[in-house]
This record gives sequence, C-alpha cells and structure tokens, in this order.
Amino acid sequence: MDTLSRMRAFVDVVEAEGFSAAARKVGKSKALLSKYVRELEDELGALLLNRTTRQLSLTEAGHTYFARAVELLRDVEDLAEAVRDSSGDVRGRIKLSAPRTFADAPIGQSLIDFASAHPDVTLEINLDDRFVDLVEEGFDLAIRITKLADSSLIAKRLAPFRVMLCASPELISRHGEPGTPQELTHLPCIVDTNSRYRQNWPFRLEDGTTVNVPVTGRLEVNSPMAARAAALSGLGFAILPDFIADPEISAGRLVPLLEQNSFDGAGIYAIYPHRRYLPAKVRAFVDFLAQWLKENYPNK
Repeated sequence: MDTLSRMRAFVDVVEAEGFSAAARKVGKSKALLSKYVRELEDELGALLLNRTTRQLSLTEAGHTYFARAVELLRDVEDLAEAVRDSSGDVRGRIKLSAPRTFADAPIGQSLIDFASAHPDVTLEINLDDRFVDLVEEGFDLAIRITKLADSSLIAKRLAPFRVMLCASPELISRHGEPGTPQELTHLPCIVDTNSRYRQNWPFRLEDGTTVNVPVTGRLEVNSPMAARAAALSGLGFAILPDFIADPEISAGRLVPLLEQNSFDGAGIYAIYPHRRYLPAKVRAFVDFLAQWLKENYPNK
C-alpha cells in the first residue's frame, strides 16, 4: 500500500468525521480504512487521530498533516486532470456553489443546458446565498453576483447587469411615476434585505454622481424573486437585477422607471481558487456560461 493511498484514506476519514461514514462514502470497509490510517501513523511515527468509542478528533500532528495532505491530493488530482485534458474530453464531477437568485432566474437555464451538452460531467449544484469557502468546503467554483474584493480567488466576469426600478402598471396608476429618485422616500417600496442596498437605494444622477435614497415599505423580504412577485402584485416599487426584471417588463407586467438613473450592478462572476492546473471540466463550464450569457442574456 503506497503513501498516497494511505493519505487519501486519512483525508476521507477526517472529512467524513468518522470511519463508518467514510466507508459508506468511498465504498470501502471500515476495517480497511482503519488499517490504512494505522499504517500511515506507523510510517510517520506520529499519532494523527484520537479515537474513542464515540468521538474522533485530530491530534496536533493530525491537524498539520491534514491541511497539507488536502493540498497535495488536490495537486495530484489537478495534475492528472491536466494530463487527461490533452484528450479533449470533458468529464468528471463539478461541485458548484451558486446563489438561489441565479438558479431561479431565467439565466439559471444555463446550468441545465451545460449538463445537457456534457453528458460525461456530473454537476453538483449547491444553492446558497452565503459566500462559501471554496477551498475549505471543497468546491470547484462558485457563481457570485456582486462586487469582488477577495484577491485570493480567481474571478472571470461572465456578464454585467443593471439594477432597475420597476413597478406594476396598477401601482403606477395609484401613485404615479416618480420624477426623481428622491420621490421614492414618500412612496411604498419593497425592500430586499438580501441585497447590499437594503433600505438605501442607489441611483445615478445626471452629473454622474450617485445618490442613496432611503426607502420604506410594508414588505421586507430576503429574496429578489419574492420582491419581484410582490412588485407584480402591486405592493410597491422595487429595484431588481435586470436579468430578473426583463421577462416581466417584456410581458408588460412590470414597467421600468427612472431608467436614466439606473445603477450598474457589479457583475455575474465565476470564482475559483488559485490552482496550478485548472481542470478542463471547470474551464469548459466557465467558457460555456460566458458564451450562454452572451447569446441569451438580453441587451448584453
């Protein structure tokens, strides 16, 4: 049994938080994994795991070894992937983190189309609005709709977007169209608490400066999709990403307002960790999404 296999068994056990869970996950017996880890400890001359009948924990040496072992195994996998890339095949598993907003919006179809176009790829999509730790949580990449400031990650901008003020025709008939952004302070608004703008909505003025307008309303919700539904029901004015608002605007169910003051969003990005070898499957996925958005994302 080689050191690499023992190392992989040790990492599997730690990540699964136990021998039994690891055995079920990797399809090997608990006894075999225990044997591999014991042999690794014998080889190193150090105890890596504290074992009790109810609990398993890392020793100080185990913490040090685990952190480096994860990096080494990832390098080995990436190197193998790079060699396989020469065949031009795109295959394997992609573990993706994406916000629910992306998947629920029409542009989420891009994920389904990628899966259809690449039958040898298993696409594991984890929908979560929080910013996951790609390395710690084992993600190949993430889609983020935001401004970026983390220099430890590689980012590719897939598409820009605008933040649009919208309302239903019924609401406009009751309250009229605001002539300036500041008038929204006195109008019913739908607050998306999941947005970084919250109750202070940004608008661009004619001189190029930006103004933040404080707004209030009877409905606060942590989802732009729910905010759109509320706007369609006439509960208030809403600011929405254009990739969510556009279909309703095209159908006449929402009306864009103060378009000359609309604020550019940061962008839709693909984010992945720094790696010496970027797997072909990840590169193919990012390229596919960029092309899909270019062809299908209205007005981009």
